[in-house]
Amino acid sequence: MKFLLGFMWLLHWLPLPVLGRIGKAVGSLLFIVMGPRREIALTNLRLTMPELSEQQRRDLARQHFQAYSRSVLERSILWWAPEARLRKLIQVETSAGMPPGQIPVAAMTEKPTILLCPHFVCLDVGGAAIAMEASASSMYVAQKNKTFDEVLRMGRARFKPVKLFTRQDGIKPILRALKEKLPYFMLPDMDFGDKDAEFVPFFGVPAATLTATARIAAATGGQVMPVIATFLPDYAGYRVKFYPVWENYPGTDMVAATRRMNEFIEERVKEAPAEYFWTHKRFKTRPEGEPSFYSNKR
Repeated sequence: MKFLLGFMWLLHWLPLPVLGRIGKAVGSLLFIVMGPRREIALTNLRLTMPELSEQQRRDLARQHFQAYSRSVLERSILWWAPEARLRKLIQVETSAGMPPGQIPVAAMTEKPTILLCPHFVCLDVGGAAIAMEASASSMYVAQKNKTFDEVLRMGRARFKPVKLFTRQDGIKPILRALKEKLPYFMLPDMDFGDKDAEFVPFFGVPAATLTATARIAAATGGQVMPVIATFLPDYAGYRVKFYPVWENYPGTDMVAATRRMNEFIEERVKEAPAEYFWTHKRFKTRPEGEPSFYSNKR
């Protein structure tokens, strides 16, 4: 692992167009050799994009492997590159009422704020962009390898102080951080089973979806501000886009609020379909009596 981390450290010195092309080539190879993961991605695409031909879905899955591999290798830039270089690579887009081209720090800290960050491959770029300007908090999955875990935590906290919570910590530390007006990164679009979840359509397919975004917003009186990070064309860097705060959210119906969240994510996926995390078994949990969409392979 130390050798791998050392190799990643060396990669951050490369120009982004070179590093990005290496990542794309690695992704093309992984698409060929990682059969089980390729099949998960293709299954997801068959469910969510039935209007595409099978060849179109294979092309899109290959592009996803390329984008994901790029994001992994380019994480070396997020962890070790000078702040000045990161600022040049990250293009910030904001909505009306926010300072143009700037992280909307004031809007994020004037009241409890949930930063809705769906699983696009560049989501760590959004975290780095915000961390250069403001402290925040997020859920965190501890890594089995202690060395990698330490590097990951240091990489995410190298600018402003951050608070990282695990699922085992429960919801109380999150609520406490929000009440202290520390923005909280919310990644709500993975299948964690049916606990604290509802079956809400995602691209027309019932998907076990955490209702936590709506429930936490209701409990704290917080606002939801979506932020999506994607690649800029031609290896030019990254776009981090802040969307308007959702009005009248969550309301009184937590299921309807969760459906609204999924509909928003769908629209963003349509804008950058190759960059969404298709190798996750998004539809793994099924309503009682329904068979699995996936094989037993990992």
